Amino acid sequence: MAFHEVRFPPGISLGATGGPERRTEIVVVGSGAEERNSRWADSKRRYNAGYGVKSADDLHAVIAFFEERRGRLHGFRWKDWSDYKSCAPSATPSATDQAIGTGDGATAAFQLAKTYGSSFAPWTRTIGKPVAGTVVVAVGGVTANPADYVVGTTTGVVTFLAGHIPGSGQAVTAGFEFDVPVRFDTDQLEINLAHIAAGSIPHIPIVEIRP
Repeated sequence: MAFHEVRFPPGISLGATGGPERRTEIVVVGSGAEERNSRWADSKRRYNAGYGVKSADDLHAVIAFFEERRGRLHGFRWKDWSDYKSCAPSATPSATDQAIGTGDGATAAFQLAKTYGSSFAPWTRTIGKPVAGTVVVAVGGVTANPADYVVGTTTGVVTFLAGHIPGSGQAVTAGFEFDVPVRFDTDQLEINLAHIAAGSIPHIPIVEIRP
C-alpha cells in the first residue's frame, strides 16, 4: 500500500459532489429525549467523481488514473473545490489565517491545521497535504521569510531553520492551499458510453483516508 503524490484531474473533481461525513449514534429513551454520541473524533470526506465526467475523454482520463492507482490500493490527492484553502475559496491565503502553534524558543516543527468554527465547539483539522508553493507563515503576526523555514508538502509540517525558531509566546500562523488524501472506494468502474451520451452519471466513489 502506498500514497501517490499526484492529484486527481481537477477539471473533473470540479464537477464532483460530496463533502464531510460524521458518525453519530442517537438513542431515544423512553421519555422521548435523545442521547447522542459521536463515534468519530474527526470528520471524513466522501465524493462521487462521476458528476464531473462530461465526455468520453473525461472517462478515458479517469480510467487511466484508476488503473495506475490499482483501484483502491493506492491513495492520491484530491482538490475539494468547496474547501481547499486556509480561508474562504474566494479569498487569497494570508500568513495569519490559521493558528498552528505557539513558540517556546525550542520547538522548530509545527503542523499545519485548519480550525472550523469559533464560539461553541470549534474543530481543528490536520492538514497533511499542502499544495507546494502556497504556504505562507507568520511569527508574532509578522510574515516570515520563506528562507527561514521549510514546508513538508507530503506531511504538512513547517520546520523553522536554526536561528529562526519562534521565541517563547510568539504565535505561529499560516495560510495555504491544500489537497485531501483519498482513495477510490471501489475496485470496479462500470463504464457505459451510451449512458454518457444520454447524460447519465457514472458512479465513481472517492473516500478520504487518514494517516
